[in-house]
Amino acid sequence: MRKSLTLIAAALLSAGAAQAATYTIDPTHTFATFEISHFGASVNRARFDKKEGTIEFDRAAKTGKVDISLDIASVNSGTAAFDKHLQSADIFNAAQFPKARFVSDKFVFNGDKVSEVQGQLTLLGKTQPVSFKANQFNCYESPMLKREVCGGDFEATIDRSAFGVNYGIDWGFPKNVRIVLQVEAVKQ
Repeated sequence: MRKSLTLIAAALLSAGAAQAATYTIDPTHTFATFEISHFGASVNRARFDKKEGTIEFDRAAKTGKVDISLDIASVNSGTAAFDKHLQSADIFNAAQFPKARFVSDKFVFNGDKVSEVQGQLTLLGKTQPVSFKANQFNCYESPMLKREVCGGDFEATIDRSAFGVNYGIDWGFPKNVRIVLQVEAVKQ
């Protein structure tokens, strides 16, 4: 009888314990874009078309992990010549550094919503701390997938020279680059 009570108590405690779920990013609802001022006249924008990653998320414990990679050769500005220049050794050096990667194990919450994800961005072989602020965040039951989807719209501003991306600084291009990451991930 004592053994049965111990097993029941253990089952009840484990049922109430928080458990992280694993989510895989949905590439059709995930976009990584960046923008930089062009001589103060306009803003150059581009995105990375190929991306992959996973997220571990535990709402109850207010914890999470992120691991997202971007294929540098998939940069897409809408102009083929500009894409080639972005891929060149002048800027992203896609031949030598084919991936950019953001890894985090620090989620910041405001109530029940993720307000920021703090982590490490690796670009051109250099890793720097980056904090992505959440403009919005939500989890919902997808009527099409019949599974939970969590995601948000995040942004950060980085100093590109910290990663060795120095092209055009002497001509007046700014060091600061705005990154916008729209991500949705499907519970596995």
